[in-house]
Amino acid sequence: MQVFLLRHAEAAQETVAMRDPHRHLTPAGRRQARDIGDRLRWHDCAPTHIWSSPLVRAVQTAELVAAGLHSDVAVESIPELAPDENPRSVVAALGALAADAAVLVIGHEPGLSAIGALLIGQPELASLGKAEAARIVDGALRWRFAWDADAPQLEPEPPLDAP
Repeated sequence: MQVFLLRHAEAAQETVAMRDPHRHLTPAGRRQARDIGDRLRWHDCAPTHIWSSPLVRAVQTAELVAAGLHSDVAVESIPELAPDENPRSVVAALGALAADAAVLVIGHEPGLSAIGALLIGQPELASLGKAEAARIVDGALRWRFAWDADAPQLEPEPPLDAP
């Protein structure tokens, strides 16, 4: 299974009139989301599922990234991806999918790095920046990719155990 974790792009600041769940992407955030979608398209991101936190900024990021990927996959709002939810429920849902699934998961920190840590079997995964993606294949972190990077930052291959 492939999982692409993606933190939402830059969003407007919370105000009394606009509470956190309703924060939308800024113009710069919209550009970031389009750019990371374009970059992911050229680096083997062809999702069979697109899951998003139900918060506005994550849904907007998901929709713009899907457009950049030229994907017809519908964005699914997953309540368990909202801030302060248990990342284990998302990992369990991922585990229930077919082994050949490729899932793009758009959400928030620190939840995304907690999901990533569980998927790779490590105590932690470094936090993702705004509009930054991480690719996990069969339980191994392969790369991280920022919206403004020319290429993914490759992760070193895990050492082979000596006999």
